[in-house]
Parts: sequence; structure tokens; C-alpha cells
Amino acid sequence: MTRDTININDFIILVEEAKSDETTIDSCFFDEPIIAVAFYGSGNVDLSVKYGNKQKEFNYTKGLALSFYADDNVEFIHTVSASKPLECLVIATSINAIEALPNDEGELFSEMLNQLVNPSDHYVEGPSFFMTPDMQSIVDSLFNIKYKGKTKMMFFRSQITALLSHFFGQLATLKTEKIKSLEREKLDLAKKILLDNIDDPPSLTELSKQIGLNTFKLKRDFKALFGVPVFKYLQNERLTLANKMIRNEEATVQEAAWHVGYDSLSSFSNAFEKKFGYRPSQIK
Repeated sequence: MTRDTININDFIILVEEAKSDETTIDSCFFDEPIIAVAFYGSGNVDLSVKYGNKQKEFNYTKGLALSFYADDNVEFIHTVSASKPLECLVIATSINAIEALPNDEGELFSEMLNQLVNPSDHYVEGPSFFMTPDMQSIVDSLFNIKYKGKTKMMFFRSQITALLSHFFGQLATLKTEKIKSLEREKLDLAKKILLDNIDDPPSLTELSKQIGLNTFKLKRDFKALFGVPVFKYLQNERLTLANKMIRNEEATVQEAAWHVGYDSLSSFSNAFEKKFGYRPSQIK
């Protein structure tokens, strides 16, 4: 388990990462009341939030952006296992620091996360959604920084700013979009089904039957909500997972290709190069 705390302006950035062959429990508290957004990376760790006699469970966190208010009575518990590693990036600020945030960020928090600025309980959950591909790419880059020293910190600062911009931009989009909440739940389910079957995904017809949404609406609204077509999203997730497996030496290039559903190594390598700008064999 690694947990790093970085201060950027009036933001506290918490970077948590953990892997374990055995099921382990990690819990943490915040020392003071904070407003925060948690971004979950490629791990799919289980999360429990406990406060008083209440408890909230999150059993699917991969790609989740979760905003919340929490005081020092709230316990955040991650259950880490071999199949569910932890990658969590938390951007937090205290309520007292909201007005002092630079670049009008304080106004954005007050306007779009008002229920968190004026909390009614020890823990208050704000808007949450699965990240867009651009947001996911930023989070992945922050867990795989290759720079060192001052250059690393410069990169980190710039990406945190970009991530917050995407977060508030997506909030604004969700407020104005016409996709109904019930349909959004079905689209979130479609995304989960794809990720759970990344090596052997259902066809569009099968997927539409499983979520109870016709194929036309599935294709149209999935792209509207997540920014990419259904199988473009699946391809991006396949290649991102394969990249991580090869880079972490968890699999050879051939094994990674098979793991994410590619039968042809040449097709995998060509798609990989198109996405990342280099071939999988060039990863060191």
C-alpha cells in the first residue's frame, strides 16, 4: 500500500495505490471536514463508506468519479484483492478554503456542488459518474508518470488542473443532457457488462437485450454519455489493460493480446500502435 499526499495551491491531493495477492482491508479518515472528488483508476476495488450507524457500498469502482463531503467521523474502507487492486486519486479542499481557491474554482464548487458546500450529515454524496475516455486517460497517466523531480511535479500539477476541468465540464453536460436517469443506469450497466467480459464481449444485439434498451438507443446514447461508440470504448479499455499488463511485466505481448480478446498478434500490435504511438514490443 502506498499513500502519498501532495499540496497544490489549496488542494490536497491524495494518491493511493495497493496490490495484494490476498484479500486485505485498508481504511482511512480525513483529519478535517473536506469536499473532495475521488477518481478511481484501472483497479476495481470495493469501497465502503461508514459514518455513524450508516454505511454506503460501492462494488464497482473502475472509472468512477465520486464527489463527496466528509468530516472526521467518516471511515473509508477499501477491500483490496489480487483481482481488485486499488488506484485512487482524491482531490480535496476544506470548506474554509473554498473561497480562496484560484481561477474561480471556488465558484464552481459552490455552484455545482452546493449540497457538499452546505452539508447536512457527516457524509454527503454529490454527483458521480463514470469518467469519459479523456478523464480516464489523465488518471492512467498520473499512475504511470515517467518523469522525475521538478518535471514530474510540473506534469502532475498540469494534469490535476485538466482533470478538474473535465470533471466540472462533464457535470455541466450531465445537467443539460436529455438522457433520462433510468436510461443512464442502463448505459452504466452496459459499460459494466463490457468490462466484465472484455475478452469475449456480447454483440450489440445481445448487449441491448441484457440492458433492456434497443440497439439504436444503445449506440446513440452510449456515445452521447461516454464520448465514444460502444466498441471503440471497448477497444480503448482492452488496449489500456494490455498496456498496463505488459508495462508491469504481468504478461508477455502475446499473453496480453490473448487476455484482452485479440486472436491476431499483428492486429493487436497495429491497434496498440495507433492508440499509443508505439508498438507493444517497444515497452521496456
